[in-house]
Amino acid sequence: MDAEKRMSPETTVVATKEQASADLGGEVAILHLKNGIYYGLDPIGARIWNLIQEPRTVSEVRDTLLAEYDVDADRCERDLLALLTQLAENDLIHIVDADDAEPHK
Repeated sequence: MDAEKRMSPETTVVATKEQASADLGGEVAILHLKNGIYYGLDPIGARIWNLIQEPRTVSEVRDTLLAEYDVDADRCERDLLALLTQLAENDLIHIVDADDAEPHK
């Protein structure tokens, strides 16, 4: 099952240990240590990245963003799920399903 189908507001996500990241003036650069590819995140993406350094549910991240930014709730959740799906597809985060104690890679 791919990340997009598995991910929901109840899904817990966390940044993988197989990466190194650095703040670049509000943006983030991420190096995937296994494939050597760099990824970049804008300031909102950087905020999300900061939040998922510890395991959090998608809804926890969404609620934090809604409290910090002036954004429509539906758009926030849709954009958040899209970013998290991209991060998962690039093996930058682990997804832990509610009925599964082990992270998916």
